[in-house]
Amino acid sequence: MESSVLDKSRVAWARDRLGVLAKNIGSVIRGKEQVIEQVLVCVVAGGHLLVEDRPGVGKTTLAYCLARSLDGKFSRIQFTSDLLPSDVLGVSVFDERTREFVFRKGPIFANIVLADEINRTTPKTQSSLLEVMDRSKVSMDGSTYDVGLPFLVFATQNPVDFEGTFPLPESQMDRFLMRISVGYADYDAEMEILRDPNMAYDDLKIGSIMTTEELMEIQKMATQVYLEDSILNYLLRIVQATRTEAGFRSGVSTRGLLSLKRAIQSRAICQGRDFVIPEDVFFSALPVLVHRLVPLKATTDAIEERKTVQQILKRIIEEIPAP
Repeated sequence: MESSVLDKSRVAWARDRLGVLAKNIGSVIRGKEQVIEQVLVCVVAGGHLLVEDRPGVGKTTLAYCLARSLDGKFSRIQFTSDLLPSDVLGVSVFDERTREFVFRKGPIFANIVLADEINRTTPKTQSSLLEVMDRSKVSMDGSTYDVGLPFLVFATQNPVDFEGTFPLPESQMDRFLMRISVGYADYDAEMEILRDPNMAYDDLKIGSIMTTEELMEIQKMATQVYLEDSILNYLLRIVQATRTEAGFRSGVSTRGLLSLKRAIQSRAICQGRDFVIPEDVFFSALPVLVHRLVPLKATTDAIEERKTVQQILKRIIEEIPAP
């Protein structure tokens, strides 16, 4: 194996800092170690995260805990059917003193943006996020504005078969690095939640323990994690297999392939390694790829559709020999 350009002591530092961050979030989100690791992998990769699950399982709380654990700017947007693109991005207003139009930034200008119940707004408002999620920039009235770095959209949504929801288009889904579910807490974790008197977000006892500068340094380190050609070949074979799979309407795009590469590099950093192993692929493949695939035989049951995609994708991964 070729030597990594990363200093091993810095890799160990990154692992320890991310471990502290995971523990901080886990003090509130109990019994969800794998979910928390998935969130951190997405954050380190510099991607956006979609958390889809039933109401009341802790999606919004998870986002709050992540935001409070970092010292960056945080904003929350409650998506509703009457929300307009200008309510998200901002709007130009006429200044009587200067006799000029001035752009007033919307809540999207933050380091961590909680897009709560994103599928309850109309497709027009959903599509307003395409550019900013792709380029971290907002174009308005002929001018372009940077939202700042790091930039993460943490979106939550209820299953699309719920009343009053608008399914996200494929182009929007493709902007999310990962889609995960929280799931119900187990018995012991839920008993701890019952015993905890702090129920409101403002009562959460969780403080900031990582700076945005530290996070950006770790994100840069992740891009330098070494990948052997055997791993790259493995990724490409998985993605190409989705394109020829008879059960899918279409396969994973090149954007999806690059997203998987970023995710496995980030997972290696979270584990304290400066190189990728097949286990990183096994951990990341489903949350990175499932939402980018659509079964050939579509049904009205979104949950069943996702299970079908997961089963086919698992079979593909199992059939391709790991390096």
